[in-house]
Amino acid sequence: MTEAAIVGWAHSPFGKLRDPDAEALIGRVAGAALEDAAIPAADIDGVFVGHFNAGFCDQDFPSSLAMNDIPALRMKPAVRVENACASGAAAVFAARDFIAAGRGRLVLVIGVEKMTGVPTAVAGARLLGGCYRREEGDVTGGFAGVFAGITERYFEQYGSQLDALAHIAAKNHRNGVDNPYAQIRRDLGFEYCRMPSEKNPIVAGPLKRTDCSLISDGSAAVVLADVETARSFRRAIRFKSAVQINDYLPLSRRDPTHFAGAAQAWSRALSQASLTLGDLSLVETHDCFTVAELIEYEAMGLVGRGEGARAILEGWTLPDGRLPVNRSGGLKAKGHPIGATGVSMHVMVAMQLAGEAGAMQLPRADLAGVFNMGGTAVANYVSILERLA
Repeated sequence: MTEAAIVGWAHSPFGKLRDPDAEALIGRVAGAALEDAAIPAADIDGVFVGHFNAGFCDQDFPSSLAMNDIPALRMKPAVRVENACASGAAAVFAARDFIAAGRGRLVLVIGVEKMTGVPTAVAGARLLGGCYRREEGDVTGGFAGVFAGITERYFEQYGSQLDALAHIAAKNHRNGVDNPYAQIRRDLGFEYCRMPSEKNPIVAGPLKRTDCSLISDGSAAVVLADVETARSFRRAIRFKSAVQINDYLPLSRRDPTHFAGAAQAWSRALSQASLTLGDLSLVETHDCFTVAELIEYEAMGLVGRGEGARAILEGWTLPDGRLPVNRSGGLKAKGHPIGATGVSMHVMVAMQLAGEAGAMQLPRADLAGVFNMGGTAVANYVSILERLA
């Protein structure tokens, strides 16, 4: 199989942006990623766009929009890829497959979402498209209500972990201060994240506002090349492995407190790369809610079932811990424009491995993992990346 590497990238700010639509957000990053890779658009062999939408905007056919800004992309194959909150990673994986199939050497991948153009209540309703509506579509609190139910089940089995969830939120907000693209760049602190208040109200069940990722606008892009081509670039970040695992959509058919698909994806990705989790320098993981990051510690094998709190309470996932997690601030502080998230995660990791992460830069960044999931651990994508020697 032909291997692939990231040879260029670009990232917009995340947040409530003035950009009127997804087309404008695509325009922010498409040309910038090509410029970062120092290649002309004419050399691109294909374009993949990760975009969830589901009613966030009227233009639900975005695959060719980059051509409006970059006419040299005209007549290139372009595809929109959708897999709920994992749409961005799905687009990256589709681009890798395109290269592996020998259809091209250079591919542009764009992740984009414009979410704030609809009222918050409407956005919440649209997000429920990422669950099994037949059984979960009427849950109070929308998608937050779905994860509140998971949180309650977890607490029933393993005891209240409110302190751990608050520490996760505080960690990610503290990390977000250093990320120039983050939606929230404020160190909120443990006490603020731990106690309900007028500014940090309960959203659903035990989950407060600081436990929930943000409704965001934003875009990110990467340029992928086959490894032989990538060697001619000024720097390249190689995929050592990439694994996708899908689980049942209905929560009723599985244990919602155990992300089994995520665990399989991590196990297979590490095995394919001939690594253990301990070999990794950092991980960017999908903290759509703080409880998700907690359970993902267990899925990646950092701790055993029911022991997720230990990883955060003992400082393992802090920037100076044994495995820094979400040095970018994660979805919690950086923001979560659905289609852009998976691409953004790959950009954040590429920046670390290239030594170009600025204030976010970790002292050691040799190998990194990305976990992007769609729905409640339904579509699970794990990438293991390293700098190409």
